[in-house]
Amino acid sequence: MKIIVCCKQVPDTETKVAVAGDGREIAAEGVAWVLNPYDEFAVEEALRITEKLGQGEVTLVSLGPARVQDALRTGLAMGAHRAVLLRDDAFEGGDALAVARVLAKAISTMEYDLILCGKQAVDDDSAQVGAALAELLGLPEIGLITKVEILEGGKEAVVLRQVDGGGEEIQVKLPAVMTAQKGLNEPRYPSLPGIMKARKKEITNLDAAALGLNPGETGRSGSGTEVLALALPDPRQPGRLVE
Repeated sequence: MKIIVCCKQVPDTETKVAVAGDGREIAAEGVAWVLNPYDEFAVEEALRITEKLGQGEVTLVSLGPARVQDALRTGLAMGAHRAVLLRDDAFEGGDALAVARVLAKAISTMEYDLILCGKQAVDDDSAQVGAALAELLGLPEIGLITKVEILEGGKEAVVLRQVDGGGEEIQVKLPAVMTAQKGLNEPRYPSLPGIMKARKKEITNLDAAALGLNPGETGRSGSGTEVLALALPDPRQPGRLVE
């Protein structure tokens, strides 16, 4: 079974962030970057599926600048087999739809039986890329999954997803897009041998020209929404003691 995991590099939730000079994004300097925590659940589940089946391949796909290779190597160290970085200045600043458009174009050139994503990225919290990706690829999408079972033959899966007040069980034909939620599994820590192997694995870089994309379809030019301004919350006021 061939599984693609879409992942994103995000600021560590414990890092201190500042607004960049343009007022529309965070300053990259001094930020500790990590693999998006929800994407770790997706990587882990992909690995567990291939391990249970005794065969398969896990390919990581991400979009961003050169530093995103660090996040991809985290997934490779966990056990993923291949990684693809979609890297082009034209991709920068895109909203969820613009990002999904680039991911869909790249994934459409690959073989896959299942696509996994984190339910959302912890930086923008939009939770829209997975659904947009499924729509662009013409695939069914199941969000907030907490359990996956691939049926015999690998053509269908039974999935449990979180809904208000309980869970919902769905049987779906593959390929499909699924977004991973906390509770799906407990992501493994990369082993030392895994880390050493990850350093030697090649990461394929693809730009807009390689994907046959018009720069106007991607990044800020291809976005339907725009960030006008970012601002840090007001400093917390000191407490008041009432006798």
